[in-house]
Amino acid sequence: MMRTDEYLLDHRQAETGQRSDAFATLFDRTTFRHMEGFGLGSGWRCWEVGAGGTSVVSWLAKKVGPTGKVMATGTDISWAVPSVTRPPVEALVHHVGVDQPPGEGFDLVHARLALVHASDRERALLSMIDALRPGGRLLIEDADPALQPLACLEESGPDHQLANRLRQAVGALLAERGVDPAYGRRLPRLLRAAGLRGVAADAYFPVASPACAALESTTMHRLREALVTANLATAEEIDRHLANVASGATDIAAPPLISAWGRKA
Repeated sequence: MMRTDEYLLDHRQAETGQRSDAFATLFDRTTFRHMEGFGLGSGWRCWEVGAGGTSVVSWLAKKVGPTGKVMATGTDISWAVPSVTRPPVEALVHHVGVDQPPGEGFDLVHARLALVHASDRERALLSMIDALRPGGRLLIEDADPALQPLACLEESGPDHQLANRLRQAVGALLAERGVDPAYGRRLPRLLRAAGLRGVAADAYFPVASPACAALESTTMHRLREALVTANLATAEEIDRHLANVASGATDIAAPPLISAWGRKA
């Protein structure tokens, strides 16, 4: 079976920048709120796992300052321009759960929308915990589309019905490629089972915004060929849905983002 990140979520595709911008707009405030709650500050050593853009990396760099460290890793780091990767930031090509951690003794390890796509999620999670110092914090954030599977919460017409049918098709395609649509809700249990202390979690659910529409558009463009090939949708249906989204008249919801955190004993 072809790995998900190689087939459906290839970071080299043209829409990657747009997706990263949408993720940043939708989720950065939630991510930063949790990190600040940990007491993140000057001198912290942080590992940003699966970094697909600059927003979290740049924010961390400002927080930890010149005495800190931000290790940003991913399967593709083409976003890592010199203006971002100057000290305290270092960027490294890395497959979490496959390669050895890029260091140890981290005060904070964070992964957003990355772990669910790892080829070995259990090994990836354990490698991130191993990289923490005693008392270090782990923050994992992943979507749970099975928790709320609708693209349009108000299904009041054929355009909404089409959007929801295509969201179900995307879910079926990702599940076939090994993505667990209910992974987000499992995070608290998995963190406790891995030995973390003080485990807690919450969820953020974007209902409608221009960023939701942008994310929907880039996702459908990215998966268009795979959806048609798998007979899960027609090209005409996808084109009609994209036109509806572009018109701004269809409220598109993003899947809930589950944030789970704990500290290493």
